[in-house]
Amino acid sequence: MFSKSCKYAIRSILFLAVYCSEEDRMGVDDLSEKLDVPKHFLAKILQQLTRHGLISSVKGRNGGFYLTDHNMNSNLLAVIESIDGSRVFKECVLGLPECSSVNPCPYHSAVKGYRDQFLLLVKEETIRQSAERIVLDNLKIR
Repeated sequence: MFSKSCKYAIRSILFLAVYCSEEDRMGVDDLSEKLDVPKHFLAKILQQLTRHGLISSVKGRNGGFYLTDHNMNSNLLAVIESIDGSRVFKECVLGLPECSSVNPCPYHSAVKGYRDQFLLLVKEETIRQSAERIVLDNLKIR
């Protein structure tokens, strides 16, 4: 459903939300190692997230990436759309160009319910709420 870039963006933002703060920033080298993501690929993704105002960064010797309160109040839909656009919630799972309720593929109805529920979740839940759920339920993000 998501591109590799989008998956890395989601994992990165959730990792930063759980483990970092403005005082305890993380550089791309460390984040790349912790998430087992290619450094240069991750750097481009983080730059894109920064440009969209979804994460914050400080340059220089003690620099790195972190999330502000404002960033933490964003939702994961904003992250997904900043990388993959809104197409992921509209595309046919089989890649057919003409898939809709009127002209469905064999999986359209089954996937529509899941897709609509997931869209609602990423639209309503903030990054802060996702991070709290990760900590409380001891969920895996790396």
